[in-house]
Amino acid sequence: MQDKLTKKDIGFRVTELRKRKGLSQEDLAKQVQISRSSLTQIELGNRGVDVLEMYKLSVHLGFSLDEFLSPDFDQQADSGIQEQLLEGKRERIAMPSIPIEKFKNTLLYVLERCAGKPNVGETVLYKLLYFSDFNYYELYEEHLTGATYRKLPFGPVPQKIDHIIQQMIEQGQLQRVKTVYRGFAQTRYLPLVKPNLKELKASETDTIDGVIEQMSDWSAAAISQYSHKDMPWLASKDGEEINYELAFYREAPFSVRNYGEEMEDQ
Repeated sequence: MQDKLTKKDIGFRVTELRKRKGLSQEDLAKQVQISRSSLTQIELGNRGVDVLEMYKLSVHLGFSLDEFLSPDFDQQADSGIQEQLLEGKRERIAMPSIPIEKFKNTLLYVLERCAGKPNVGETVLYKLLYFSDFNYYELYEEHLTGATYRKLPFGPVPQKIDHIIQQMIEQGQLQRVKTVYRGFAQTRYLPLVKPNLKELKASETDTIDGVIEQMSDWSAAAISQYSHKDMPWLASKDGEEINYELAFYREAPFSVRNYGEEMEDQ
């Protein structure tokens, strides 16, 4: 089969047949008994399909192997990555309402770990939260804080954070400090209480720690520029909510999941 078709060919044909059936990636992945991220990698042409998976795909997408392999396969849709990304947006999963206590303790954990770092003003803080949330979603296919982020000029920003921070200040959990860093006005937040680690799983703190280790010493300009190259931000329109599903379209150096190992395990 793969002597005749490339992974890209197979991925496009699976995508086209899935769309015709009106199935989301999540629906088809469940039917074929693979993870949604594995199906994303198949459709992008980054992952092969074994014989059993091809059989299950043929059953649920309603094609015969002969027609799938045929050079006359009907390719009416645009095979470009942007079309696949737009499809991913249409399949947006229902976002949970943000668990406020979880978000507060995540924020306190990040600030505690970055205590004393003068570069961690609002811009850096917001990007550390963004990469923690999206890295966790790519790794585990579930939300860390459940916060929604929007594509704004200086990078992704968590929504409702001003209200949450103000509430934490009034409750004596945070202190807001206006200062100047390297000639620029800066707003910083100092934690006045410790995070409740019972609110965070080990996998969550590990993910946050990885982001802090990688990025917490970066300047606001550097981390903003880096976020602008991340696929979820790139594939979103200005002011639009950034879809967590776009994390599965990341490539190096942004992707934090080893899809190669998943292919070997199939």
